[in-house]
Amino acid sequence: MTDTTQDSIQNATLETFPRAGFMRRFGGWVYDVLLSIAVYMTAGAISFLIFGLLVNYGILSMRGHDHLIDLQQSSIIYSVLIYGWNLGWVAFFFVWFWSKSGQTLGMKAWRLRVQNRDGSLISKRTAIKRLLPTLLGLGNIWVLLDGKNKLSLQDKLTDTEVVTLSKEANRGRL
Repeated sequence: MTDTTQDSIQNATLETFPRAGFMRRFGGWVYDVLLSIAVYMTAGAISFLIFGLLVNYGILSMRGHDHLIDLQQSSIIYSVLIYGWNLGWVAFFFVWFWSKSGQTLGMKAWRLRVQNRDGSLISKRTAIKRLLPTLLGLGNIWVLLDGKNKLSLQDKLTDTEVVTLSKEANRGRL
């Protein structure tokens, strides 16, 4: 990263930006849902490949089933492991981007950034805390109920905010 890029990022975090309203957050959410589905499907393909290899090499038994999916669906343990793996990668997607740059790809497209109230990037721990109250995006409905402060449920519970960046501040991030 060049010095001028680093300086512009530092200056952008020192600037104050307005908090994002519901419609802008919703736009970013739609993009991120599509990306989350892609991450989930990719993780699912990888997990099923690993599952298939374990059966192929005799580490796991088919237990009388003809197809891998039947084996997976017949076992709560296999199902929890596979679905947990897939959801873990989706969670990782959000935690990584929120803590690295404050923006997922959908947020970047809508010039949104999640940050601490002092304008600094959130930590990985705070990003993890944001996951559950986000409630698949439903936590943003709180913005409609709290129009004055424009804070979502996850913002209130983690002492963070989502702001709308200027075009200049949004350039070169991620």
